[in-house]
Amino acid sequence: MIIKRFAAALLLAAVLPAAAQEAYPSRPVRVLVPYAPGGATDIIARIVAAKLTESLGQSFVVENRTGANGNIALEATAKAAPDGYTLLVGNVSTNAINENIYREQLGIQPSRDLVGITKLVEIPHIVVASAGFPANSIAELIAAAKKEPGKFNFASVGVGSYPHLDMERFMRAAGIELTHVPYKGGAGQAIPAMIGGEVQLAFFNMASLLPHIKSGRLKALAAIPSQRIPELPNVPTLAEQGFPGIGTNAWQGMFAPAATPKPVVDRLYASVASALNKREEKEGLAAKMLTVTVSPSPQAFNELVRKETQEWGQFLRGANIKVE
Repeated sequence: MIIKRFAAALLLAAVLPAAAQEAYPSRPVRVLVPYAPGGATDIIARIVAAKLTESLGQSFVVENRTGANGNIALEATAKAAPDGYTLLVGNVSTNAINENIYREQLGIQPSRDLVGITKLVEIPHIVVASAGFPANSIAELIAAAKKEPGKFNFASVGVGSYPHLDMERFMRAAGIELTHVPYKGGAGQAIPAMIGGEVQLAFFNMASLLPHIKSGRLKALAAIPSQRIPELPNVPTLAEQGFPGIGTNAWQGMFAPAATPKPVVDRLYASVASALNKREEKEGLAAKMLTVTVSPSPQAFNELVRKETQEWGQFLRGANIKVE
């Protein structure tokens, strides 16, 4: 009898972990967003959270954890229990650049302390200006900036973010001086400031900008992709205007704490891939300027993030850009 009870206990111990994994998620899941509502990261996070709520039967609740160019949300995710109940929707700034530019300030190492689940979308970017900015092209922008160095402001989502670094690259190539104004709340905070004329220029993504461009509250000066954007056929690319290779068409992706069990990561990946790869979902997101680019696997996404982290590190060291 004792032997049978012991065997039964061993069997139960072996079954319980599997049962616990099968039950995920058994309670609401937090999805942290590093920026304020209204930007591209927030937009895709809310779309994915709604899809996961529908497919997995538990609430996936978006929380906007703004500040420190995404580092607050990064650290909160990395330090959370690795059980799949705290996730992050980040991007190339938070998960590839910050590790390099905030190396001394960060209490974590994103490539070590977070695990990627999948890339979600890629978003074309443009050089955008406030409606009252005097220039209507890159050549006119350069002429105005050279005439009055430092007079015009450009927005970013934080020091060291790719909108900041892209403008730094452009200023060096063009030989001009603009004044940097970072916004802790991301594009959702910076865009109203641009509409109001507080800042005049930015490298920002089309998902956040297109409605404002169509309404005339903002104007596009250049597209970043190698080809013109179909929604803005009259806006020439930055390469057409003499500056090839400058600008980032950024990705958004989902992450979890590094020690999150593989079955949980795999289930999240499968659910996101199933939802976003449907034709109607791709078409709906494309209308919002979000191109679905789900990774082939979590492993492939992690390899991409590691590669880009290394590449941005090389650029920042070469340009001697750092945060004191």
